[in-house]
Amino acid sequence: MRIHPVQLALIALTLGAGVGHTQPPTQPPRLATLTRTLDSLSKAHRGVVGYSITNLDTGEHLEQRGNETFSTASLIKVPVLVTLFDLAEQKLLTLDDPIVLTEIDKVGGAGQLQYLRTPLTLRLWDVAYLMSTLSDNTATNLVLDRIKIRRVWQKMEALGLARTKVHSGSMTRIASVAPDSSAKYGLGVTTPNEMAQLFTLLAQGKAVSPAADSVMLSILANNEDNSKLARFTYGTRLAHKSGDVDASRTDCGVFSLPARVVACVLTKENTDTRYWVDAEGNAVIGRIGEAIVKAWK
Repeated sequence: MRIHPVQLALIALTLGAGVGHTQPPTQPPRLATLTRTLDSLSKAHRGVVGYSITNLDTGEHLEQRGNETFSTASLIKVPVLVTLFDLAEQKLLTLDDPIVLTEIDKVGGAGQLQYLRTPLTLRLWDVAYLMSTLSDNTATNLVLDRIKIRRVWQKMEALGLARTKVHSGSMTRIASVAPDSSAKYGLGVTTPNEMAQLFTLLAQGKAVSPAADSVMLSILANNEDNSKLARFTYGTRLAHKSGDVDASRTDCGVFSLPARVVACVLTKENTDTRYWVDAEGNAVIGRIGEAIVKAWK
């Protein structure tokens, strides 16, 4: 039986209507394999998975729920870091400025400053480094006290990332500048595409300046959380920041494979809310990281 060309076109449109990814219908074998793997991992996960993945050298891109909002958890500390370095670039402060830690500054959760004796004088550089590598909550609050939350909003908006917001200091939601959003998303909110764009700008030297962005990436390369994107990618350089909060796990960074690949994976509504290395949110991000490295390494 002969089928009219118009009928063929309608059939093709019908078959393609349910595709949920933004990549072209016809993919290179590498991307097709990676897409199948990520689809399988996402469907098997007991929660919601969003991601935005871009090979900066080839332009290849995959995303799922890329423009959907997610809780950032401690991933929001990267916008805080970028804002701090931007203010230093403008010479409104220096990274050598002294910061005095007192007992009232201490908060719980991640980090080591909460256990140190006070008063303790550090530099802005020191607390920024602890914020970025140990996800130190007390250090984060010391940085935010110095630079102010609204400046983080302004910097992200200037970069075109209007939906990426920090709401309050760590463990201090009572002082949130956006109580409604804070109640829904916690410490911060973003989308996979926006956070991936921030890391893309860092990789391209366009977030603050080539020199500042290089320093920030070198700091993020010392992140000590290896439970997510770095879980199954030992030996691969990754400048990244992760986050953990109840039903959400997040991680975003730049892989050097040697092709530069930006990978942001955010989860929410996770059934497994345990704070341990083998929590399902950690595992699914780890397997996604493994698949990314396999695809481009």
